[in-house]
Amino acid sequence: MKERLAELVSESCDGELTPADVLAATVPLAYLGVTSLAQMRLIDAVEREYGVEVDLSGDVTFLDSVDGLAAWVEAARSPA
Repeated sequence: MKERLAELVSESCDGELTPADVLAATVPLAYLGVTSLAQMRLIDAVEREYGVEVDLSGDVTFLDSVDGLAAWVEAARSPA
């Protein structure tokens, strides 16, 4: 899943970051240049691909990394 999420981040940034760059990141993705527009594109892509809904009024710090995003998607897809 992390590899696919890294691809979605790359696509959301119009290829300015490669999936390898995203996976190797040790800083929040915003520090790599993921803009707020790219973040919105990423949210849309994740919602479509994984059938989840991101609540923008809540804590969205999981968007800082592929690891955080993967954990959030797994939790969001798990039955309550």
